[in-house]
Amino acid sequence: MGNTWHRARKRVHLVCFVIFLALPFCNVIRADIPRQRFYFAGIELWINEFAIIFFALMFLMFLVVASSVFYGRVYCGYLCPQMIFSEASVALEQRLRRWVVKRFIGWKPRAREWLYRTLFSAVLAAGSVVLAFAFICYFVEPRDLAGRLAALDVRTAGGIAGAVVTLITFLDFALVRQRFCVTVCPYGYLQGLLGDRNTLLVHYRDEGHACIECKKCVRVCPMGIDIRKSPYQIECIHCAECIDACDEILGRLKKPGLIHYAWGEQGPLSAQARQPWDAKRVVVLLVLLFYASGLSVALSMRHTVLVEVGRVNSSGEIGNRFRYTIANRGRRTEGVVFSIQQLAGGRLGLQPNPVTVAAGQSAQGEFEVTAPPATGRELVTHFTLTAATVPGRESDTFPLTFLAPEKKQ
Repeated sequence: MGNTWHRARKRVHLVCFVIFLALPFCNVIRADIPRQRFYFAGIELWINEFAIIFFALMFLMFLVVASSVFYGRVYCGYLCPQMIFSEASVALEQRLRRWVVKRFIGWKPRAREWLYRTLFSAVLAAGSVVLAFAFICYFVEPRDLAGRLAALDVRTAGGIAGAVVTLITFLDFALVRQRFCVTVCPYGYLQGLLGDRNTLLVHYRDEGHACIECKKCVRVCPMGIDIRKSPYQIECIHCAECIDACDEILGRLKKPGLIHYAWGEQGPLSAQARQPWDAKRVVVLLVLLFYASGLSVALSMRHTVLVEVGRVNSSGEIGNRFRYTIANRGRRTEGVVFSIQQLAGGRLGLQPNPVTVAAGQSAQGEFEVTAPPATGRELVTHFTLTAATVPGRESDTFPLTFLAPEKKQ
């Protein structure tokens, strides 16, 4: 029975660590600050597509809110990077201490302590570099950042940010660790507002006074609290280490454990069919569905190639000049061909046509639309300019006006 939740949590920690390292390299979610790009689900979004970025960020935020309303601080115990790496730091420290004591038993205690601290600091420093590199990759292109790291760049913004994050990471996991969760992190305090009587928590019940006061639940708690005092302690991260400890000790006495996951005050989780629902949970899910739908619609309406056309000025009697801007937000080179309709005798002066734009690049240029003068021609003639990708996967139409003086008699 023992260590059931512990093993499950460590597997989740491993998966989260792999995901943390892989996300920026796969462009699942990344903000490339130097190039002013935002990557979401493998799609490259430009700064002028802020609506999609907004929906993506709001969806992720409310996803965390929904998990808090339903499952309390399970995010802290199972998914939070601070908790994952803090626990890894504590485990590394304990293992190194045991290894040094075992292998160098003949050394003086002071020498063993010096060796242990040196080894721990060296391993933690190397790990801090790796974690800082992975974190900065969320904001700087990984290959660019790797070049700066190889050159020991501490002059540019990316290099300085990497050095600062490395130092903060080292100090955090060497000195702060879980104290961050109860002193700095706002999520624990926010959880007090999001949770209610139906939120998942770790609950201690001992109506039959079966507790033998072994206090193993206190010793194994990474936050150093006694769950028997209250299930609503802000330090509790719902890691369930105390559940495993109680099940293991009382299991030896052929008794059930006294600590369980529970939906609020309603008893053990295993005794309930499902979590209770109320208006707040319905509203949270509706808001989450709204942002998910908005994000899906925005992505489906997104054009890979963005074309903008505007007038520059009029030149001569029958020529009008316009300016175009093309932004290729896709992953391959695209060609855009321009054409005009609804302008009698009109000709498009643009070379080359189609205009080729490489992936992730933009192009600007000017072109002239000319039409022969004619008696009775309106001073303002409306026509349509079409910009279509080759071979016609996407197209945009632009209603424009042609200005021409009347032909002299």
